[in-house]
Amino acid sequence: MLRWLWLALALWGAVHPMYYFLTFLSGNGWSLSTLIDAWYVNDSTRGLTWDLTIAAIVLTIWVLTEVAVRRNWLALLAIPATFCIGVSCGLPLYLWFRTRRI
Repeated sequence: MLRWLWLALALWGAVHPMYYFLTFLSGNGWSLSTLIDAWYVNDSTRGLTWDLTIAAIVLTIWVLTEVAVRRNWLALLAIPATFCIGVSCGLPLYLWFRTRRI
C-alpha cells in the first residue's frame, strides 16, 4: 500500500510543479534562461533554489550509494527525474523503486 503512495506522490510531484513551469514558460516566450533567471530574482527564491539543489545532490548520492549495494538499476531513473522535473518527483519515485522486490 505504501509503495503505491510513493508512486502517486511521484506523479503529483511531476504534474503539479510542471504546470507552473509550463505556465511561466508559455507567458515568457519559452525561454529556459528566463525561467532560470527567475529562480534568482530575490533572496527568497535564491534560498529556495539552493535548498532544492542541495536536496537533489543529496538524493543523487543516496541513490548512487544504494544502487551500488542493492543492484536495483532501475532506481537510477530517479536521478534524471530529480534534475529534469524536481525533488518532489525524484524522491518519491526513488522510494517507489526502493520498495520493490529485487
